[in-house]
Amino acid sequence: MVSLNGKTALVTGARTGIGFGIATALVERGANVVITSRSEDKLRTAAAELGDDRALGIAGDAHDPEHQRAAVAAAIERFGSLDLLVNNVGGTERDGRRLVDTDVAAYRRTIDLNLTTALTWVQAAWHGWLGEHGGAIVNISSIASKLAVPDGTSYGTAKAAVNHFTRQMANELAPGVRVNCVEAGTVLTDFTRPNVEGREEKVVGSVPLKRIGKPADVGAAVAFLLSDDASWVTGHTLVVDGGRLLHNR
Repeated sequence: MVSLNGKTALVTGARTGIGFGIATALVERGANVVITSRSEDKLRTAAAELGDDRALGIAGDAHDPEHQRAAVAAAIERFGSLDLLVNNVGGTERDGRRLVDTDVAAYRRTIDLNLTTALTWVQAAWHGWLGEHGGAIVNISSIASKLAVPDGTSYGTAKAAVNHFTRQMANELAPGVRVNCVEAGTVLTDFTRPNVEGREEKVVGSVPLKRIGKPADVGAAVAFLLSDDASWVTGHTLVVDGGRLLHNR
C-alpha cells in the first residue's frame, strides 16, 4: 500500500459513493482529508466515519468560489497544508435524449458541473497553496468519455473534456504540481444504481473481470496517482473499468 503520511487532501463531492471511497482510501494510507458536499449534517456523519481527527467536512455548493476558497483555507488551518486535490464532483441530468434534441440549458449545467467546476477548484487550490508548495491533483472522469451511446449524453462529452483538461493542466502546472485523471467504469453508487438495478447480469457480462466496480477500486487508483510512487507520472488518464473498454457491447 502506498503511503500518503503527512499529506492533506481535499476531495470534492465526497459525502458518499466514489468520493467517499476515495477519501477512505486516502485516510487508510495516512492522509488527512477535507471532504465537501452540500449537506452539512451528512458531511459531519461522513467525517466521523473517516475519523474526526483525520477528516473535516466543509459544506457548500461545489461551484461557489467562496466555498472553494473556504475549503482550501480550512484544510490549511486544520492540517497545516493542502498537498492533494481530487476533483470528484460530477454528474448529469438524465433525459434519454440525443444531443441534437437535448435541452441546451441542461447541457450547459452538465459542462459546468463536470468541467468548469474542476477548473475553479484547481484555481483555488493553486492560489491557496499548491502554486507555492507543489503537490498533486487527480480529476475523476468516466469511460462514458469514450463510448458513443444511442441516446447521446452530455455527460460523456463533458468527461472527454475533463480528460483533455487534465493534459492541459499537467503541462501548465509542471514541474511543481502533477495532474492526472482516473477514468472510471461502472461503479455501484447512488448515481449509477438506476442504470444497474435489474440489469446486473447484462452489466457484469460486459465486464471481462466479471464484477461491478466498487468505490474502493477507484480510491486505490487515485491514491497511487497522488503518491510519490507516481512521481514521474503526469498528464495521464488511468482507466479503471474491469476491462469494459476492451469491447463495446
